[in-house]
Amino acid sequence: MLSPAPDKLPSADVAPAQLERGVSPWRDAWHRLRRNHLSVFGGVVLIFLSLLCVVGPWFSPYEYQQTNLDNTFSPPSAEHWLGTDQLGRDLLTRLMYGGRISLMVGLVATFVALTIGVIYGAIAGFFGGKLDRAMMRIVDILYALPFTIFVILLMVFFGRNIILLFVAIGAVEWLTMARIVRGQIMSIKRMEFIEAARSLGLGTRRIIFRHMIPNILGPIIVYTTLTIPGVMLLEAFLSFLGLGVQPPMSSWGVLIKDGAERMEEYPWLLIFPGTVFSLTLFSLNFLGDGLRDALDVRAAKD
Repeated sequence: MLSPAPDKLPSADVAPAQLERGVSPWRDAWHRLRRNHLSVFGGVVLIFLSLLCVVGPWFSPYEYQQTNLDNTFSPPSAEHWLGTDQLGRDLLTRLMYGGRISLMVGLVATFVALTIGVIYGAIAGFFGGKLDRAMMRIVDILYALPFTIFVILLMVFFGRNIILLFVAIGAVEWLTMARIVRGQIMSIKRMEFIEAARSLGLGTRRIIFRHMIPNILGPIIVYTTLTIPGVMLLEAFLSFLGLGVQPPMSSWGVLIKDGAERMEEYPWLLIFPGTVFSLTLFSLNFLGDGLRDALDVRAAKD
């Protein structure tokens, strides 16, 4: 048996920690993401705002629906840090409580869109042929519809409630996800590991959900982070039209709507909700851009 050349062996005085170790793709992506300062900033801001909205109302001395008609339109002060609205309700408390609703709408509606889009796109991309063409023509037809009007019709026909708002928004946001997943599935379905799974007699469902979808999680995660701000903007638009969250509940869209109606006399009613909402959207976009760069295989080769 041939022994390796002496110059190919590691030196005896080299510590094991100094030897080069393999790095998994996910760990490599995490290292690249941490070097993106805007993405880190976006993640920190999102964590802070989420904790503030979840935990903050518990420590507030006011209830979100508590009114005080003797203290309406109070400017920011030591008693009410962000002022009060037209019914004397504490704006900071309503801002934190409204954040719960807006973030929940973004997450739940995005989850609905993610579930529908991934399953639909994976089936179309895996089977191909006539089924793929028929399914994609349905997507094209739905793309031609005015989605905002479609959501409004759902809200008017089935009634206004928070659960329907989640489902209605998610039901019109899955189309792009379906196209992305379809393209990714079509690019990997002829690869060796899929052919090996087929030769082992694995079922179609197991191949799709256990072998194909886990291998395209990168684009799915990136688009998910970019879908959440779009969903939150749609909820804010519906609330601005009076079709979103109903009083006495609030969301950032409702607060922006109320503030826009009185922005000349009481500008703080618009400035604070608008600033928090904009900061959240910017943070989500920064994080999405960072994830896109970190999960890019071509970037890993640079």
